[in-house]
Amino acid sequence: MNIALWIVAGLLAVVFLGSGVTKLAQPKEKLVASSTGAALDGYGAGAIKAIGTLEVLAAAGLILPAALTTATVLVPLAALGTALLMVGAALTHLHRHEPQAITVNIVLLAMAVFVAWGRFAAQPFTT
Repeated sequence: MNIALWIVAGLLAVVFLGSGVTKLAQPKEKLVASSTGAALDGYGAGAIKAIGTLEVLAAAGLILPAALTTATVLVPLAALGTALLMVGAALTHLHRHEPQAITVNIVLLAMAVFVAWGRFAAQPFTT
């Protein structure tokens, strides 16, 4: 179980780090012009940067506390935060009638809930 939790948390971290860095590094116009960033069209540049920051923090929170064996309770909390980000993203895509994107959000949400459950209840870190 521990290995599965590490793998899922690692995959989530890679996805959210990539997505967050992209939102932080590229201007809004370039993001909106891409096929994956079209849902950001209704948001201001500041909101997009805030979402990108939350995604980078989620990626760090999923891995660093456990890897450094410091404040490991942050891992399931980061997973819960990631789940909340995915709920917000799914609602945005639902509002924009983008069912394919909702499917991705639901998969990432399920992964985040698995990590949160696993690290809170099934296989918590022991110190």
